Amino acid sequence: MVSTTLRRFVSPCWKPSVEGENSSRGGVGNGRVDGLLWYEDSGEHVAGEFSMAVIQANNLLEDHSQLESGPISSFKSGPHGTLVGIYDGHGGPETARFINKHLFGHIKKFTTENHGMSADVINKAFLATEEDFLNLVREQFETKPQIASVGSCCLVGIICSGLLYIANAGDSRVVLGRLEKAFKEVKAVQLSSEHNASFESVREELRSLHPDDPQIVVLRHKVWRVKGIIQISRSIGDAYLKKPEFNREPLLPKFRVPNSFEKPILQAEPAISVQKLRPEDQFLIFASDGLWEHLSNQEAVNIVNTCPRNGIARRLIKAALREAAKKREMRYSDLKKIDRGVRRHFHDDITVIVLFLDFHLISNSSSCRPLVSIRGGAGVSGNSKY
Repeated sequence: MVSTTLRRFVSPCWKPSVEGENSSRGGVGNGRVDGLLWYEDSGEHVAGEFSMAVIQANNLLEDHSQLESGPISSFKSGPHGTLVGIYDGHGGPETARFINKHLFGHIKKFTTENHGMSADVINKAFLATEEDFLNLVREQFETKPQIASVGSCCLVGIICSGLLYIANAGDSRVVLGRLEKAFKEVKAVQLSSEHNASFESVREELRSLHPDDPQIVVLRHKVWRVKGIIQISRSIGDAYLKKPEFNREPLLPKFRVPNSFEKPILQAEPAISVQKLRPEDQFLIFASDGLWEHLSNQEAVNIVNTCPRNGIARRLIKAALREAAKKREMRYSDLKKIDRGVRRHFHDDITVIVLFLDFHLISNSSSCRPLVSIRGGAGVSGNSKY
């Protein structure tokens, strides 16, 4: 028998899906758009299949994302792999959009110079993207000071030569679905840790980095925030918390830190892990925190494991939105009628990318698969059935 909890999350799998019937396609590899929803239900990457979806809640979509599959250096003869990027912006979309445009280019550049993929390659790419964005802020600060207060979380996963690299700065999350053969169950394994001041370990890290600042983390309205301003401790952008040169007019006073600082308050350096993929590793769920606010790791894994692969990212978003509606004691059908902007009071922008893993393809580096380059969320606007 299927438990009541599991049935609640997988029930969409047992009903005809009518979502997206009136959607429009923006072109090959550009996904489909249905009002506030963008999706690419299925495709192939170097190591298996994938599904992507984005739902907008903010007035301007602050989530950006990408999937690149094929050469990950400047030479076609170089290493092939799959890259997933989830860029959850805050304060505006500029930083997330910038990362989406520039990070992969830096990864290819440093992979070429290194003659292969490595954790150091990814770290250098993050820091180079950060430096490029801070230079952009420097150029625009006097005429567009708001850009100094814009930032983005950055979660990247790369599959290359049988290895899985996870790099994270911020509070997006990646969860692995791993088959436990002894129990014949697919269990959730979280592969990233969030850099959010709500975690005691993050607060301790901040205090150790800033021992002379008793206000480095502040509890306000039952929420821990860095300098009483922001919850995350690592990001790309947020120049006003990285460089004292931006902690001044014409930036609005609400973004300025009262006392001057010498070392960056937030870090751009990601936490990186590397592991060898195993035959029992079934799929990866990459998502911005908007999904994880409403679904647990295991609930998300159960949905992916029990539903058809086609459109699975959309199904995860729909399950999260149903939970968001339930928390506000409203019907899902009523939530779907709420337009962007107002929607942010009920849920955040949500981006989901599911990578299915084919161990035969992972272990056979010479296998030929279609080249893929796709950016999530392009063209979302207006009302949606989601």
